Amino acid sequence: MATADEIYAKVRETLVEALGLDDDEVTPEATLVGDLGAESIDFLDIVFRLEKNFSIKIPKGELFPEGFNAADANLVKDGLVTEQGISELRSRLPHLDIDKFAKNPKVENIQDLFTVQMIVNYVQKKLAGGAA
Repeated sequence: MATADEIYAKVRETLVEALGLDDDEVTPEATLVGDLGAESIDFLDIVFRLEKNFSIKIPKGELFPEGFNAADANLVKDGLVTEQGISELRSRLPHLDIDKFAKNPKVENIQDLFTVQMIVNYVQKKLAGGAA
């Protein structure tokens, strides 16, 4: 079983290759979109490379959310993710740090949940044999 440091090193290498970055730009707390400049198309490449580099299968929507409807009034109201929306994010994406987000649940802050450390956490759970 790979150690957390080994997983982080391989995730960092994966992101450097996928996004054309320097090693020092990829830190555990770096956000994929805001800090590293990832765009939606990059997420597909990142998933593909993670699957290849770690010999894991990442089901569609498991690492990065799909189908979270910001227009659904039960999930989002006045630009804020509701308690129900936070609960849904928590259940669908357990590898995210939802507690921090819940303190300031603005819809535009959702992208800040996607950090390098979040990917490391996800891969660790997958390699341990559990659903992430």
